[in-house]
Amino acid sequence: MGKTTGFLEYERKDGPVRSEKDRTKDFLEFHSPLDGNAQREQAARCMDCGIPFCQAGVMIAGMASGCPLHNLVPEINDLVYRGRMEAAYERLSVTHSFPEFTSRVCPALCEAACTCGLNDMPVSTRENEKAVIEYAWEHGLVKEEPSVRTGKKIAVIGSGPSGLAAAQLLNRSGHEVTVYERRDRPGGLLRYGIPNMKLDKRVIDRRIALLEKAGVRFVLNADVGKDIPAESLINEYDSVILACGASNPRDIKAPGRDAKGIRFAVDFLTEVTKRLLDSDLKEPPYELCRDKNVIVIGGGDTGNDCVGSCIRLGAASVTQLEMMPKPPETRLPSNPWPEWPKILKVDYGQEEAIWKFGGDPRIYQTTVKEFVKDKKGNVKEAVLVSLKPVKDEKTGRLNMVPEEGTERTVKADLVLIAAGFLGSEKYVTDAFRVETDARSNVRTEAGGFRSSADKIYTCGDMHRGQSLVVWAISEGRKAARAVDEALMGYSNL
Repeated sequence: MGKTTGFLEYERKDGPVRSEKDRTKDFLEFHSPLDGNAQREQAARCMDCGIPFCQAGVMIAGMASGCPLHNLVPEINDLVYRGRMEAAYERLSVTHSFPEFTSRVCPALCEAACTCGLNDMPVSTRENEKAVIEYAWEHGLVKEEPSVRTGKKIAVIGSGPSGLAAAQLLNRSGHEVTVYERRDRPGGLLRYGIPNMKLDKRVIDRRIALLEKAGVRFVLNADVGKDIPAESLINEYDSVILACGASNPRDIKAPGRDAKGIRFAVDFLTEVTKRLLDSDLKEPPYELCRDKNVIVIGGGDTGNDCVGSCIRLGAASVTQLEMMPKPPETRLPSNPWPEWPKILKVDYGQEEAIWKFGGDPRIYQTTVKEFVKDKKGNVKEAVLVSLKPVKDEKTGRLNMVPEEGTERTVKADLVLIAAGFLGSEKYVTDAFRVETDARSNVRTEAGGFRSSADKIYTCGDMHRGQSLVVWAISEGRKAARAVDEALMGYSNL
């Protein structure tokens, strides 16, 4: 696939990125595309490797290797190389619902498993995918055309990537689909969990508009289980899909946690994005961070998004705490290809912090032992403590435990907790009377998406726990097929 000798002739080249000095002045996307010829050269690097691990989407050593959507990556890259962009979109759209989302926010599981990446830089599959979908939008190729209506009605609770994917396919199958969203705008995690500079919300808006035009109905400010009784939906619809996400945040248990100025990261990111959208990106809420010493607890994507957002909002300093040891810069023998590479990643937020403050904001093997308040009850300091790995003799697992004598105090005017999520919210699962597992995820039949309650299905983070957008889309598509088959006795999805 691609040019037979392309990987020997062309080096990997990514699209241009605005400088840290420029991009931290606003909340606009900062990645630009390559021109058509340069993108074709990148697609030409796709090897005739024989076994394309990039599209496998399998679990190896407990980690995903390759695309969970099983996009036929070599075929798409070959079509891009040959300049057949319309055909490339047709091939991509067979397996993918929303390439415009993953090409912006996915960590590119396909590239991590790329055969070319074994000895060289992997093929830039994510940017190739973005070039394909943006070409398709620009040339009017992206369409939603439902078949003859079946008379079946389906409610989807949650408009994140899994809910949207399920709604898209079920609408295409001719069912009447209504999506309920508890916030004021559709998109779920895509809308309010991911900052605008990473995913421009106009990208979501154009997809929502297309789904609405095709017949999908969106009901906003509708918190099912609170404002809307679950029973009314169960009675009204033939099937209900729960796609509410793993939105129950993990907290930090430390003295002084009740101090003002300590917030969950997603609540903070939501407020920033909502304020930006309400002002049409003209009025960033600088007062949230300006001249404040910020501590971000958590080293994942959400923590990185907080770092980038706080820098844009004028923070005096940003410190990011990571409980685990610092990863190696290259693969260890215990982490061979095509496993997901457990190596040091410097994301855009850390890049901006290095530019702004002169060093990586992350402090590894560290957590907060205590929060210190001022006389008004506001957080003013945090007592940090180092952690060391200690092996549990019973389970064999390594636990990170505080190391005595390593305490030190740092300034903290704002603390953002980005320590992950514990699973689905109880009021939703209680309202629909569905069973949950030990992680608070909705329990389903083995390998399926049907819950323990009649007519109720689930998908996305609510089903598998906190995960990636690409996994959510995959789950939404599979749940749609399960519902379609249950209602019609067969499915072409």
